[in-house]
Amino acid sequence: MTKYREILRLSSLNFSERAIANACHVSRNTVSRVLKKANELNVSWPLSDELMTDADLENLFFPKSEKVTSTTRRMPDYNYIHKELLRNGVTKKLLWIEYCEECRLNNEEPLMYSRFCFYIQQEEQKRNATMHIPRKPGQQIEVDWAGDPAYIIDPDTGELTAVWLFVGVLTYSQYAFVEGFMDEKSKNWIKAHVHMYDFFGGVTPILIPDNCTTAVNHHKSDWYTVELNQTYHEMAEHYNTAIVPARVRKPKDKPNAEGCVGIISTWITAALRNEQFFSLAELNAAIREKLNAFNAKQFQKKECSRQSLFLGEEMPLLAPLPATPFEFAEWKIATVQFNYHIAVDKMYYSVPYQYIKNKVDVRITETTIEIFINHNRIASHHRLYGRPGQYSTITEHMPDSHKKYLEWNGDRFRRWATQIGTNTYEVVNAMLTSGRVEQQSYRSCMGLLRLAEKYSDEKLEAACKKALAYNVTPSYKSIKNLLITLGDSLTTEPEPSEHTKPSGITRGARHYGGKK
Repeated sequence: MTKYREILRLSSLNFSERAIANACHVSRNTVSRVLKKANELNVSWPLSDELMTDADLENLFFPKSEKVTSTTRRMPDYNYIHKELLRNGVTKKLLWIEYCEECRLNNEEPLMYSRFCFYIQQEEQKRNATMHIPRKPGQQIEVDWAGDPAYIIDPDTGELTAVWLFVGVLTYSQYAFVEGFMDEKSKNWIKAHVHMYDFFGGVTPILIPDNCTTAVNHHKSDWYTVELNQTYHEMAEHYNTAIVPARVRKPKDKPNAEGCVGIISTWITAALRNEQFFSLAELNAAIREKLNAFNAKQFQKKECSRQSLFLGEEMPLLAPLPATPFEFAEWKIATVQFNYHIAVDKMYYSVPYQYIKNKVDVRITETTIEIFINHNRIASHHRLYGRPGQYSTITEHMPDSHKKYLEWNGDRFRRWATQIGTNTYEVVNAMLTSGRVEQQSYRSCMGLLRLAEKYSDEKLEAACKKALAYNVTPSYKSIKNLLITLGDSLTTEPEPSEHTKPSGITRGARHYGGKK
């Protein structure tokens, strides 16, 4: 704006128009025109209280009605142009041709192409206005994967393997953490966060990651609601932090991480380009050395470094780490089989038998298997390793009938048989020792228990005695048949005398071809 007040003040001091023009950085014609208007309106220095600003003098000297409009040509529709330029193949030249055709149909004069582009550029600059957001110390961390990988060399084949760099930055001090991993999958994503928190020595209330698949479940998320991956959400609960993912294709939501990625590519990745590494540990050791030097380097526009700013102002405000680091967990869905077990990595883990054929959520860590249904934990096991096909069974998960079967063993069968009688004990002992392993006879012994529930102890003892007379290792089936066929006669049969020879089937001499 023209300095009307200064022009009038210098004129009252008898400065020439040329001197006033030089002092106010305007042309002599402007000075002459302003002084002429002041004389016509009888305005002189010092000014009255009503004419205190240059804007007031401008409105008095040159009212808006006297201003000449900059152009009478039709202006473009900026909102329409902004939307169209986002579409594939649409250019400013094409939109200008369409704009000129529309002006011709409406008998309006269009802008030239250069002015058309100038006004669009001016409008876009307004849309791209940026804002400096002041950050409080110890409030948030921004994380991301660096775009350019580092490499390690296979010492046997010489093959190069890409190593992806995880970057975490405290937004206030810009104190950075960098570590290399063999892939960008969920397990390494979680491990990187655990190592980062250990490196910083504390936790911030807010964590801002990229909108990547390892952080966000895109199948259940939309623009308004973001659904975090279950393991990532568990990690946030463990460290008592809130995760606020950046919007898709909005790098300004995490500018410190984006800026640090570029700097890391120069000060670490590029700085190590001429060195060879044959293991991930060797590469990470070199990265940590470069990282420490980077954090200790002075800012260009501040009289401090990232490290000094972090130690002096931000680290004391970080929340303390939990007592134990977060353990990575993988989630799977399994179906409870008819034997009330689920299969995880070819191992079998029991659940309460009431959930047979139900689908359950399984949380898998390196040490524990946890089973949930409707977010309620119904079972927990130590994870099995080694030979496939192992079972981890909790007795409380079994039906009552299975519990009873499991409770019996050889010694308990013998103790029960002793209570019935000596013959029953001999039968049970003979059954248990007849097979290669004792467990093979458990079914037969259980059968005798069932017979004891149906028949009296005396009848079972008598049947066992009679069976032993025919075979030193009688079977369950033979004793059952004796109880069915002989019934009450088992207890009424007289005891044989000591002098009486036991009767039996005697074949005569004729049977063997002999004489009468």
